Amino acid sequence: MKKFLMAASAGILTGAVVTTQVAAPLLAQEAETTNNVYEQLDLFGDIFERIRAQYVEEVETKELIEAAINGMLTSLDPHSSYLSPDDAENMQVQTRGEFGGLGIEVTQEDGFVKVVSPMDGTPADQAGIEAGDFITHVDGASVLGLTLDEAVDLMRGPVGSEILITVVREGSPEPFDVSIIRDTIKLTAVRARAEQDAVVLRVTTFNDQTYANLASGLAEKIEELGGEDEVSGIILDLRNNPGGLLTQAIKVSDAFLDKGEIVSTRGRNPQDGERFNATPGDLANGKPIVVLINGGSASASEIVAGALQDHHRAIVVGTKSFGKGSVQTVMPLRGNGAMRLTTSRYYTPSGRSIQALGVSPDILVEQPPRAPQTEEEETTNCPDRSEADLRGRLNNDSLTEDEIKQIEEDRARAELAAKLREDDYQLAYAIDILRGLSVMAGGQPE
Repeated sequence: MKKFLMAASAGILTGAVVTTQVAAPLLAQEAETTNNVYEQLDLFGDIFERIRAQYVEEVETKELIEAAINGMLTSLDPHSSYLSPDDAENMQVQTRGEFGGLGIEVTQEDGFVKVVSPMDGTPADQAGIEAGDFITHVDGASVLGLTLDEAVDLMRGPVGSEILITVVREGSPEPFDVSIIRDTIKLTAVRARAEQDAVVLRVTTFNDQTYANLASGLAEKIEELGGEDEVSGIILDLRNNPGGLLTQAIKVSDAFLDKGEIVSTRGRNPQDGERFNATPGDLANGKPIVVLINGGSASASEIVAGALQDHHRAIVVGTKSFGKGSVQTVMPLRGNGAMRLTTSRYYTPSGRSIQALGVSPDILVEQPPRAPQTEEEETTNCPDRSEADLRGRLNNDSLTEDEIKQIEEDRARAELAAKLREDDYQLAYAIDILRGLSVMAGGQPE
């Protein structure tokens, strides 16, 4: 018994010694880290005071501190930043769908401003700005060396005022200037239309109105086409969609999924991760879906494309998306400002992160550049003549009037499809896919 007690005591003493030996270095390391932080903060305060006292011109203390905060945030990644009270208010207005500006979503790359995508119907879109363009100068002033927020501030101005931006575009030998008149940007989140026997849902942004606009637009166009039986499928056009609210991306994905995961987010701490699942109900009632994406499809639009692709609910067509796979949280700060901080990455249902990789389409379809038609081509493009145009031709006696009418209707649809290929090749390709799926489904026995 005494031996046991002695052994136990020895064990306890040994444990105490080991614990002390392990804990002491950890405590010392933590104290050293804390001291280093205080030293760095002291250094910051010293530099701040020297700037205030010795800089060649007098500086505003508030602006100096805000610049320091923004520098700290922008050093982390391109999407973290400080929002002044005015910027924070503007951001809230944008999510409601109306704001003043040019109508472009931008990021920063190699020190220059890069266009993620122009927004449909905005001054930038009408001026011909394209996804992937680099903006190097604003009204003759270089943006090199500016933060993204500073460059964006240069592009802001009163509605109706003119701005001259210098653009570098891949494939163009020289930079060129584009003049744009600033305007109030009113975003229609979803534009729905019937294209032949398909419903096209053009989603331009993910703001507070996106899901409601999509649901009502889809129902309206299905009714316009004569009901679900007359609809070959749905095209979800997410091209040049710069993203927006995560909650709306989840709702739009859920609109076409009955079950399963939509997206998950994972931050630094595993317990902070979230998983979002679909709820029963499919607005399309199982109709085939084609999702259109391109290099201007970013963030929330990539969540939707990735979710529908992973669940094999849609065929994704187009070109690789932008590859923004991070989530930003806007945190209010004292003084009505805010901090936009990257807090997590998002993952598609299969567990893949698309950060810097993008969503790869199931079918790669480039959008060919539209070649301007020369005057010579315009004069030589005469309508084709056929037997039916000849005077005194024989009639076709093997077809009924109804059959002839059906042939003419089919021919008219084919001509519309051919015209659409000239106007929007990717969209025409998507419609062809839906028609093929519809024919295959109709040919199968029930």
